[in-house]
Amino acid sequence: MEEIFDGDVAMEGSGDLIPVPSGQPVSLQDVVWNVVGVQGFTLRFRFVAPEIRVGGTVDFDTAVADMQALCENFARERAAGFGGLPAQIIISMAEKPVTFGETLPDVVQFFEAFRIEGDTCIWEIY
Repeated sequence: MEEIFDGDVAMEGSGDLIPVPSGQPVSLQDVVWNVVGVQGFTLRFRFVAPEIRVGGTVDFDTAVADMQALCENFARERAAGFGGLPAQIIISMAEKPVTFGETLPDVVQFFEAFRIEGDTCIWEIY
């Protein structure tokens, strides 16, 4: 029987910077594995991106392009290592590390959801 994790941290980030189109400093905080019923599972790749803060150098539209790139060039390549391609990949950015599930109104966070089709991450309404 396959072991399924619900909301468990599947991988911790190393703190290494990951290149994105905007050039902002982005690092992986962690990857959280969540079960999504009969459709499969969701992988949440959670990144720290200090420049999305209020007064920072990266606005939402720029961050969306970075999240698309993170899905296609980082998350998609690693997703199969978590038990096959997930039904959905969620890319999130926070201006500083945030505990999964915690709500911090003073911390800027962005979220986008994607499904995988071949080598492409297709944006979905989240």
